[in-house]
Amino acid sequence: MSTAMAAPVDRLLYKPEEAAEALAIGRSTVYALMAEGALTYIKLGRTRRIRRTDLEAYVANLSPMPN
Repeated sequence: MSTAMAAPVDRLLYKPEEAAEALAIGRSTVYALMAEGALTYIKLGRTRRIRRTDLEAYVANLSPMPN
């Protein structure tokens, strides 16, 4: 039996759990970032989704640690 993994899907919208995995942070941290406005999201009915471009913008705006 093979355990080959499928290639990741290049999504346009991410669930908060998927965004957390993509950013390598915890799910609760994603919800906190959304609550404070640091990570933009959209509402589709009762669900929240984060655009790939908003994830990229969040990462691009992170400040590097000073030396």
